[in-house]
Amino acid sequence: MSENLEQEIIEKDTEIQETPKQNKVRRVLTGWIVGVLCMAFIIMGGAPLLALVLVIICLMAKEYVKILQHKGFHPSLGVIIVAAIAFTSLIFFHRFDLLPVFTCAAIIGSFLIVLFKGRQPYIANVATTTLGIMYSAWLTSHVLLLRQIGMQGVGAFKISLNEGLFLLTFAFLAVIATDVGAYYFGSKFGKTKLAPEVSPKKSVEGAVFGALFCIFVCLFGVFYTKLTLLQCVIAGVLITVSAQLGDLSESLIKRDAGVKDSSHILPGHGGILDRADSYIFAAPVVYYYFVYFTHGNNLFFDLVNYLKGFINVYFG
Repeated sequence: MSENLEQEIIEKDTEIQETPKQNKVRRVLTGWIVGVLCMAFIIMGGAPLLALVLVIICLMAKEYVKILQHKGFHPSLGVIIVAAIAFTSLIFFHRFDLLPVFTCAAIIGSFLIVLFKGRQPYIANVATTTLGIMYSAWLTSHVLLLRQIGMQGVGAFKISLNEGLFLLTFAFLAVIATDVGAYYFGSKFGKTKLAPEVSPKKSVEGAVFGALFCIFVCLFGVFYTKLTLLQCVIAGVLITVSAQLGDLSESLIKRDAGVKDSSHILPGHGGILDRADSYIFAAPVVYYYFVYFTHGNNLFFDLVNYLKGFINVYFG
């Protein structure tokens, strides 16, 4: 019997012997360690947070590519990582004017890399590379945009206590509350399947309780952000819904590819993509809510004023 085969048998035996209680302990311990480390980087902001986000995106992209390879597709990891470096760097240096330029370059690059590699299936490889750029790199980069709300200048190595720090903390805690509430309540009381074809373990009861727990945690945002109570509730609803949809969307990708976990880098959680999937949707959704409805021009009132002007001109 070869050493590799013996090692595989030992690993399988270890997995079988692990009890649900042991797995839960590992999950909680890993969650606390990851949560504390992420919170430390969020507080520091600047270059440390940039480095963390970039590392997370690269690891997520690697897992994403590996998942798609199970489906027979070959998205370009290199193009996705280059796009991630471009997006995060431009956001870090506040060069938002160049984001559309590099987005176009990344999409064109997705075609060129397939064109010159000549690897089938062509259309699927271009499409999955483009999806990887937008899914792993662009959406996740909104974590940096959240941290920069109200920030003046780059502040590479200076801890900035701007509003973005508190808003990102708000979103970070809201997603954690959603995940914790849905997991623990769903595992004990979940009976109605939420999306059995995509994620058999998730339940409607868990999703509802996760949402309620998230909104409850968000209520405390009135004490450390400039949000009103109503704005905290609305932000909580947006975060919990988008976080759970993000989780289900990642499960959809894995299910279609026939993969259970994106990797095994995080004990009790799976891969980086498994742990960060909720933030991929939640970060951009809540960022644009904050920018356009609570900390910037209110689009709702702009729309109302536009409709008033339209009515006065044509029907007045």
